[in-house]
Order: sequence, then structure tokens, then C-alpha cells
Amino acid sequence: MLATLTLLLGLPLALASEPPTCAPLVPITFDNTTIPRLLGEWFYIAGATKHPPHLPELRTVKFSAFSLFPGSHEDELNATEIMRRNETCVMKNSSKLQVLHENSTLVHVDENQVVSMARVIQSHEDLLILNHINIDSPSLSLSARTHNVSKEHMEEFKAHLHCLGLTEEDVVYTSMKDACPPPAEKTGEGDADPQVE
Repeated sequence: MLATLTLLLGLPLALASEPPTCAPLVPITFDNTTIPRLLGEWFYIAGATKHPPHLPELRTVKFSAFSLFPGSHEDELNATEIMRRNETCVMKNSSKLQVLHENSTLVHVDENQVVSMARVIQSHEDLLILNHINIDSPSLSLSARTHNVSKEHMEEFKAHLHCLGLTEEDVVYTSMKDACPPPAEKTGEGDADPQVE
């Protein structure tokens, strides 16, 4: 009887330590309030994937910042981006994102070719969590209005990772120490202008 009582008393503690159940990722609904919320400058913080072809590329991105602004059509956003891939800064001036209202998806088109597709996941207005959907493996990325993300916001991202079956080992982070200076802010003789694509 003592063993049964010990087991019953210990059961609530064991149940309390179980991880929370995963809620499905909920994409935002694109409308007149959510589209303007996407506009402006973003810093790419981290990305995670189990898709083998994307892992080497993901690991080369040391820093990335991008700006979104209205395109020439209602369902289009233009993007500019500056990133450091390994030791090279690259500036992209002409990316386009198509906004698909019917399934809450952003489609990144570069030179008339689909590069990626992602759903914007509901989260804090200063976060941009993208669930990349045009690959066979789970893939998630986090961007934010500043490169300093609060512990609570990072925990939200990590909870989504966990629910997709991704682990901390699958995450690649960027760093402000690897930021690319804008062309007008070269800091010394060894700095090269960013390559423009």
C-alpha cells in the first residue's frame, strides 16, 4: 500500500513535468492591417531546418538585414537586403514578394523564379516568424525589428521549433558583430564595398 501511495503522490509531479502539448502554427490573415505591419526594416536572427540541401547555405549567413516596402501591385512587396555570407557582404536591391491572401503565404520571387514560400506565423508585432513550406522538411526562421530579441520572444520561437520536431542543434544564429557596413560607412583600408546582386 505504501508503494501505491508513493506512486499516486508522485504522479502529479511526473505529469506536471511533461512538455506542453503543441498547438498548430497559426498563420496570420493578410488584410489591410497585417500587410502594413510587414513593411520596414527587419533583422534576420535565426533559421532552422532539417532539409539537407539548405543546411550548408544557412550556415554561410552570418548577418542579414532587409527592408520591405510596397510593390507596384497591391499583392506585391519589394525587398532590399544586405547580408554577410561567410566573409563577403552582398546587397540585393530587387527581390519581390508576392502576397497570396487565400493561403496566407509569401512567395519570394527572384528573376521570375520562385525562391521560397513561407507562411507568416501569428506572433508579436515586432517578430516575423516564417514557416517555410516549399521544402519537404520542417523549416522555420525568425526576424525581428531589432537584433536584440527578448528572452520571451526567443522562447516563443523555440517552442515553435520544438513543435515542428526541430532542436537547438538545428538552429543557426546570426550576429551583429558580422554586420555589413553600408557602402558609405567603410571603416578602414581592408573594407570592400558590398557586392550588388
